[in-house]
Amino acid sequence: MAERIADELAGVDLGDERLNRRSCKVLESLAANPQASINGAVNGWGDTQAAYRFFSNPRVTPEQILQPHRVATMQRMQAQSVVLVVQDTTELDYTDHPMDDARCLNAEDRYGVYQHVQLAVTPGRLPLGVVGTHSFDRDPQTLGQDPPTRRAQKKLPIEQKESGRWLEGYRQACAMAAECPTTHVISVADREADIYDIFLEAQTQGQAGKQVDYLIRAHENRSTPEVNREVSRRTYIKIRDTIERSPVLAVQTQELSATPRRAARQAKLEIRALRTEVKPPNHRPGLDVITHHVILVQEVDGPHDGTDVCWLLVTTLPIETVEQITTAVDYYAARWTIETYFRVLKTGCRVEEIPLETKTRMLNCVAMYQIIAWRILYLTYLNRTCPQLPCTTVFIDQEWQPTWQVVHKTKPPATPPTLNEFITILTHLGGYNNRATEPAAGPHPLWTGLRRMLDFSLAWITFQETHENVCK
Repeated sequence: MAERIADELAGVDLGDERLNRRSCKVLESLAANPQASINGAVNGWGDTQAAYRFFSNPRVTPEQILQPHRVATMQRMQAQSVVLVVQDTTELDYTDHPMDDARCLNAEDRYGVYQHVQLAVTPGRLPLGVVGTHSFDRDPQTLGQDPPTRRAQKKLPIEQKESGRWLEGYRQACAMAAECPTTHVISVADREADIYDIFLEAQTQGQAGKQVDYLIRAHENRSTPEVNREVSRRTYIKIRDTIERSPVLAVQTQELSATPRRAARQAKLEIRALRTEVKPPNHRPGLDVITHHVILVQEVDGPHDGTDVCWLLVTTLPIETVEQITTAVDYYAARWTIETYFRVLKTGCRVEEIPLETKTRMLNCVAMYQIIAWRILYLTYLNRTCPQLPCTTVFIDQEWQPTWQVVHKTKPPATPPTLNEFITILTHLGGYNNRATEPAAGPHPLWTGLRRMLDFSLAWITFQETHENVCK
């Protein structure tokens, strides 16, 4: 049976059956035209008002909207042997049309919210779903604090800091691992998550037999407990210095995705790895020394334009063999999936262009679009990982059949096309040439093609019913 996006809200419980039904209707309407305004996506002024009332309802929260999707995601996770729970933060900028109760981003004249997201991803980069979100913003009075105030902030418990979201994300990954006992769950994050509290948490969990592996790109050049006597008795040997002197253990080729700063390219990487002890930060001397693995990934003969790969990764994953080391590097490279997800959310779904009056409305609306953005990305990567699946795995007959007939100008075949054949049709409708020399289509042409598919589907259903009524 084909999967529908409304299935992601199966079992939603908003305390009122009418609200439950409305949630599915709103989600399907927004998903049918993710780049349109709310008014343009729903059917008329009555449905527009109903959508606004839904987003304003005190019973509706982002957590409740995403809860059934999280349950569905956990089911998909349980079918996998390895799942990467990637966490990262993006900003949603509403400066041009701020909500009435909007607060700041990183400056007093920039309004919006930060969205911290945990996305479950397979090592093959298939996104399984959003398993956690956290929103926050800033008080203008806290911006540009003087040095004494910033030093005082450092002494606060991490739960009272913005950076606490990374530790909470790791703890949530541990909770998910408990729900998926046969799945190897790995918490993956970029440099902002280089926080000593996470390392301590993992070491404590490991002593209790409940550790979830982490894989984090280092931001700090931390110290080992070994004194560097060549410099002074108070200077410690740095981890980066140690690993840079270690031998190259592997050479790997990695496909780098295009970014605003670089074109897509193939990078040749030298990889080093070692096991090391890490001493706590100087301002927290009472903490335990932790032990984990460090992997240094450096590009060879790069363009030297500021985009050369240089990753210092810290992890609890094993590094006994070259295969284990290169696997860890591949896992970190899969972290890029969440960056693509944010691009779909902000460019494909245009969530920063939604003019809603209150933050409550906006966050509820964004929760809907988080499911929609995941769905677009899921279809993109499902086609890459399982191209031979029948397209009816994710599309109903009333979707693929009219699209086939419009494009090929022939009746649909008795046997449904493969997922790859049908996605190729959709991305072509979205403006992608799909030439043999081109890489696989990304989410952009797919979301455009999906919009046209739904137009064809609506016309097919409407005219088919009209034809049947006329003939009776």
